[in-house]
Amino acid sequence: MNKNTLWSLRLGFSGKQSKTIEQMGLSKFLEQSFHNEFDTKVPSLLDNSPKSLKELKEKRQELKKSDSADAKELLKAELLVSQEMKAWWLNKMIEDDYPLREKMTCFWHNHFVCTYQKVKVNHWIYQHNQLLRENAFGNFKTLTKMMLQSNAMVRYLDNVDNRRDKINENLSRELLELFTLGIGNYTEDDIKNGAKGLAGLNIGEDKAVYRRLLENNDTVTYFGKTGNFKADEMVDIIFEQKAVPYLITRKILQWFVYDNPMQELVTYYGDYFRKVNFEIKPLLTKIFNEEFSKDNAGSKIKDPLVYILQLMNELNVEKSNSKLLAFYLKQQGMDLFNQPNVKGWNGGKEWISSQVYLQRNNVADLLCNGRNISRKIQNTDMMNGKTNQLLKVALKWNKVGNNKTIIVELQDRLLFQTNENLQKDWETILKYDFNPKAEGADNAVMRLFNNMVKTPEFQII
Repeated sequence: MNKNTLWSLRLGFSGKQSKTIEQMGLSKFLEQSFHNEFDTKVPSLLDNSPKSLKELKEKRQELKKSDSADAKELLKAELLVSQEMKAWWLNKMIEDDYPLREKMTCFWHNHFVCTYQKVKVNHWIYQHNQLLRENAFGNFKTLTKMMLQSNAMVRYLDNVDNRRDKINENLSRELLELFTLGIGNYTEDDIKNGAKGLAGLNIGEDKAVYRRLLENNDTVTYFGKTGNFKADEMVDIIFEQKAVPYLITRKILQWFVYDNPMQELVTYYGDYFRKVNFEIKPLLTKIFNEEFSKDNAGSKIKDPLVYILQLMNELNVEKSNSKLLAFYLKQQGMDLFNQPNVKGWNGGKEWISSQVYLQRNNVADLLCNGRNISRKIQNTDMMNGKTNQLLKVALKWNKVGNNKTIIVELQDRLLFQTNENLQKDWETILKYDFNPKAEGADNAVMRLFNNMVKTPEFQII
């Protein structure tokens, strides 16, 4: 695979940026990605969703007063908004010329997990997502503090039930286990005392706030320090611990480059992360520049998002249905805004079960034949009634070459490695006397493309 295409897939979601990386060089591409502007306006799809505690209470009162049929319609309306929000985010990923911010937002989305299924307030989920976007390249400690102050997080991890006379440890535990330190780097007393420090941190208008009557003001010992600590002070203490940089550097390496990064790399980049005071931008710059120079293709299984967006980009699919894309991702186990649990998507080998592989091959057949990616959607309202429409697809290839040059061209765009048996198969599809000007040449090359994207080698970058 061409190295620029490989890194276009790693730093985005398809090969769309390959030529830009080649022309600009990786360093300039990264700088442009870091400074690329993004929309901060609340999307219109949220216009009718409650945005404040007052509006939320009014909506709940409306539900209580409504009969069962009307109540179901109100709940269905919010569920449809959540589907539209998935499509809104997917459009950002597809349309952005410098998609690294959205790729990093998705990383944080799977680190600081909050699901609509549990939170049930679309505006809070949007606020959470936007915080991740705005701070995607910022400071990890600062972002951790912001996450503890988000309405979505205190709802998702049950801190609304954490009060001085009835302690709930969920947020305190995940703050240490999943967000910062990892298992084995804290004690049960740290969890219990941390929960006391978080008691009373509850839903506010724009962000979570402490409720004076629900706070616990006991003096506690937290990682060897004694005092009456609240959220920000607790995060400061956590980030003094030796283990703090390594959990996140391991996860970043897994998200972008290696399903199983070597411990030496985790430690090396983690030490640097501490040295730059947990600033994300210099860490990413160092990782990407240094890993770019290595021969490390084939070290990571594509997640469903990269798989489908690369396929659609290669086929130049016009007017893709983003709601249908979101449904496909759900089928593949990568449901946006709805991870299976607080640990998020595990990734790695879980992205390529036999069922997932079969679904991918079926989708490849559908797209290569100009059809939408699913023929079995029942909720046609959600999909705007367009599940069976024909798509306009156009595979681009060099029409002045011969069978072998065309095979090489597609190999460079699609596969991290090939072998003699695959080469023979492809030369059977495009024979030695293949005429790129002949009628039906496009169909023959499409058959070749379809064969390549259904190989195990296409599933890996």
